[in-house]
This record gives sequence, structure tokens and C-alpha cells, in this order.
Amino acid sequence: MTQAAARAPGRRAGDAWLHRVAAEASRGAGGVPVELLGEFLSVLVEAATTGRRPDRGELDAVGLNGRRAAELGVSAGNAVQLYLSAAWRLWRELPTVVTFPDSAATATAAEAVMRAVDRAVASLAEGYTAARRDMMRSEETLRRELIEDLLRGDGDIGALVERAEPFGLDMAQPHRVALAAPTGRLADAEAALSGLERAVVHGIGDRDVLVATKDGSIVVVAPVSPAGSTAPAPAGLGELMHADLCRARRGGPWRIAVGRPYPGAYGIARSYEEARETLGMATRLRLDMPVVRAEDLLIYRVLLRDQPAITDLVHAVAGPLAKARGGAVPLLATLDAYFASGCVITETARRLRLSVRAVSYRLSRITELTGYDPTDPAQRFTVHAAVLGARLLGWPQRDLPGSDPG
Repeated sequence: MTQAAARAPGRRAGDAWLHRVAAEASRGAGGVPVELLGEFLSVLVEAATTGRRPDRGELDAVGLNGRRAAELGVSAGNAVQLYLSAAWRLWRELPTVVTFPDSAATATAAEAVMRAVDRAVASLAEGYTAARRDMMRSEETLRRELIEDLLRGDGDIGALVERAEPFGLDMAQPHRVALAAPTGRLADAEAALSGLERAVVHGIGDRDVLVATKDGSIVVVAPVSPAGSTAPAPAGLGELMHADLCRARRGGPWRIAVGRPYPGAYGIARSYEEARETLGMATRLRLDMPVVRAEDLLIYRVLLRDQPAITDLVHAVAGPLAKARGGAVPLLATLDAYFASGCVITETARRLRLSVRAVSYRLSRITELTGYDPTDPAQRFTVHAAVLGARLLGWPQRDLPGSDPG
């Protein structure tokens, strides 16, 4: 179509009706800023009257407006609605300002306008998507840095509170940290993170959750209670995580360690350290529990707090077991099963798949070697503490560290 085929105001003339169409389109799209249309309506008028397609510069300008829409927080749907609403409103009023000689010219103009709209909306979407991608990358970087600082607990508390607010973290509320460690290779960490975050948010009924990876483990920071609620969150953060990770079969089997909840920014770091210590301790103790809580291993933390003392205890009480035929391992396994069964010999025999007579012989042999009788309530605690200490120190597989001579 040539300019002779239709008579229309110039691109800069008669702008009043275009301003009105733009304002109506803005209201129709839920109040999206009219400035996001840029020169779009003028481009459509020129397409209708001359058949000219939008050039690269005009499409780039539309793409830039798409980026601006994303940065302003306008939804993609509303941004597209603004452009489509402006297009049909303009076409509805175009016959009052443009004269087409015949129906063929009208059809040609309609096709030119639709092509222009198609290319403009595509550019708008590309700009919007690019901006959202950049914003997500920036947000993810800020999120990772925040989690790192929260887990270290050595940042400025005022700055941490301010940085946590956009992510929905109320630092006044108690939070607990859980670690998930895969025994296999975690091939798709991003899929595991997104799936786990959805499961935790759904399970505790709140979005005050951060999920990230650190040192080969998945870290979850979750509130004890949903924001604005005094009721405790459903128990079982570790079970929620384990169920989701096992269902996805990523890097499993998994072991989950959960720290105790603490309030404040430094409380997250404290809970994280507890979870990390619990995870390491569960590995050293070869526990077969998939979910381990810090409070479940408090006795082991007490034992390790004075390592020279527990080393001396293992030397004095468990050390003589190494003189037995076959070494200390079978006798330590017998004591483990004996204490785990509540000191019931028949149950110990069942767990070890031995006869009651064999278990009784081993217990007697332990008494002979160590001078401590595990069946005597007065001496049982000492033997049990020595067995736990041996497991924590990895003895007899590893040599015991030298005891404190003092």
C-alpha cells in the first residue's frame, strides 16, 4: 500500500486521538504505565497507511519497553495486554481518521497492522524475558551471598536483617537449618533444589524458606512457625526433605541432619553448625538413621567436648579388648547390640544372630579383659561411655590420639 492509497494524518500530526487510545489501553490493561507503549501506535498507523514494516530500531525500542515493564514489576500478561488492547482500539478508530479507497486497501492495511503487532509483541516478550532472566541471576547471586553470610554468622546483623527482608525472612523468628548429604553423585543440583524448596514450602505452609548448596550438601533454612502465627510449624522438616529427595532419586540414598531452632541472625549460623556437626558425627558413628536431629546426639557432643578425657576412657576401658582373639571389633559389636537392646541378652543374641550362650561368653570375656562388668548397673555406664567414645574416635580402625598426660 502506498501513501496515495490512503489519506491519514502524518506520523506526528493528529496525536490527540493516539494519546486517548493509549490511555484507554492502559486502563484496560489494569493501569499499566502508558509510557511502555512508546511509539507503538504511531508505528501501527504508518503500517496501515504505507504498509511499511517496523524497522530494527523501532523493534529494539519495543524490546527496551519490555525490559522496563519487567523492572517495574508489570506482569508479562499485562504488558502484552497493553499492546494488544492498544492495537484493537486503534484499529477500531482508524477509519475515523484514515480514508481507505476500497475493501482491498482495508484488508491490506489490516494485514500490515497485524504483522506489525506480531513483530512488536514478539520483541516485547523477548525484552521482558531477558530482563527477568537478568533479574533472576542477580537475585540468585544476592540469595547465595545472603545464605553464605547467614551460615557464617559473622556479618553485620543490621545489614543481614535488611538483606533478608526481600526474601521474606523474619530474623526475629526462630529458624532451624537442615543439611541433606547425598551418598552418590548429585547430577542435577538445580532440579533437586527447586523440587525440595517446593516440598518444604508446601509442607510447612510458609514461604519463609531458603534452599542452597554448600560444600556438597543441600542446605535448608526454615522457620519454626509460619510468619504471623504463634502455632508451631508441623514437625518433621527432616522427614519432608528425605521423602522428597528419595522420591526424586537424585544422588541418593540421602542422610538428613537437622539443627535445633534458634532466633535471630546468629541463630541460623548456630543451627547450621549443629546440623553440620550432627551430619559428620552420624557418618562417623555409622548410624543407619536417614534423619538425624542434633538433640538426638547431644550425649556424643558431651563426650567429644573433652576429647583427652574420652580418649583416656577408651584407652583404659576398651583398650584391653584388643587382646582378645579376633581383636576388639567383635566384642565392641556385642556391646553395641547389648546396649541397643536394653541390655537384654536374648535380644542381643537375636540381633547378632548368635546363640545366647555365645553372647553370655563374650560378655564374660569383656569383664575378664577390662575389669568392668557391662551387666552390672553400677559399671554399665562406664562401659557404655567407652564404647560410644570408641565409635566417635573411630577406634580400633584408627589409632587413638595420645591422651593428655596431665
